[in-house]
Amino acid sequence: MRSLFWRVLAAFWLALLLVAGLSILLGRALNQDTWIIARYPGLHDLAKQWTVLYEQQGPDAAQAFLVQRRHDFELSVQVLDESGQRLVDGTYLPRPPRPPEEGFNRSNLPRFPWRQLSQEYTSAQSDHTYLFIYRIPHGALEAWHRSSLLWPLSALGIALVVLTIVSLLVTLSITRPLNRLRRAVHDLGQTAYQQDSLARLAKRGDELGVLARDFNRMGARLQRLINSQRQLLRDVSHELRSPLARLRIALALAERATPEARANMWPRLEQECDRLEGLIGEILALARLDADPGPASHIVLLPLLERLREDAQLLAPEQHIQLRVPADLALDGWPDMLERALDNLLRNALRFNPSNKPLEVDAESDDQVLRISIRDHGPGADAEHLAHLGEPFFRAPNQDSPGHGLGLAIARRAVERHAGRLRLANHPEGGFVATIELPVTRHIA
Repeated sequence: MRSLFWRVLAAFWLALLLVAGLSILLGRALNQDTWIIARYPGLHDLAKQWTVLYEQQGPDAAQAFLVQRRHDFELSVQVLDESGQRLVDGTYLPRPPRPPEEGFNRSNLPRFPWRQLSQEYTSAQSDHTYLFIYRIPHGALEAWHRSSLLWPLSALGIALVVLTIVSLLVTLSITRPLNRLRRAVHDLGQTAYQQDSLARLAKRGDELGVLARDFNRMGARLQRLINSQRQLLRDVSHELRSPLARLRIALALAERATPEARANMWPRLEQECDRLEGLIGEILALARLDADPGPASHIVLLPLLERLREDAQLLAPEQHIQLRVPADLALDGWPDMLERALDNLLRNALRFNPSNKPLEVDAESDDQVLRISIRDHGPGADAEHLAHLGEPFFRAPNQDSPGHGLGLAIARRAVERHAGRLRLANHPEGGFVATIELPVTRHIA
């Protein structure tokens, strides 16, 4: 992963190293005597060469060497021993001519017309230490400074250009994605979010790419929830209109009816009220699935299905529900939510399953997926309606069912809250099968 953290850290470290290194070099070039002794023409290895000549060929050869250096580089050199005595005559620079008294301002001139430097050198052969005193004219030293500082200043300029470019690239690599994320947040707030707006950013391998992918998933889920809520409100208003209209008609008829006819209408009014109450209860159950369910708990599957089988056979005692579920099969989830989903699937299957054939409930698990299938031996569903099963308020036109089309929707939503999937299909050998696939979180062997 090309981490943004390491890019920013490397950019700052590069800036610190370049600035610190160039500052040290520039400071040495301007102020350090050792820098001048090591770099100034004529001073490099002067002490070593003079010491070899002095110890091997004598004072005359060493003095001649200093005279030649003064002639070539305008350099004055004095050499002292450890007691402070001069070993050779050395060389002296001529004093500049005294300027005329008129118009002369002594403050404009340095106190001495040269810069004096000193260097100690210990001979590798005799272990004697010599003190070299150098005097360099200010004019020659300034001219050398101007030429020698050209490369540090050039390097500093190049470093500033490089740091500017790197800083600009790092800044753009952060601000551009953040601007795109800001626009995406604005679009999401206006319910006009498009996943394509962050498609390029989501391909990045750094933290901003991970953030864009997470934001895409969040935006897609919010858009689905918003669209689902809008569709649910439209469907709810449509479904509630019919029982309310029937109630209003029945009440209007009851006002004009005789007492005997009005008494006959009360059961119909109660029936319509019960239907309306059942519809509102299912709508609330569907809405609660989007709320926070709280912490998950451990669910052993077989006792849950056995309890649902007992409840279902109270309503349809002529039906036989066959369970093939391992006793040790378990998962982590929300018991009430999962029980509601399985109960709706069982009740839906009981409405279509013939009494002479068993309703089959099977469960199995591998290392990744736990599958629960509920199969009936009824007529099944038309192929063109399979894709719409599980949508709120959808009922197949050719199936006369007393429900409101919310049972499968509640089951699908409950399974999705468990990060699973509900598959609805016709069985190859006849009938209809509903299969719940849940990720395995805990499997007790």
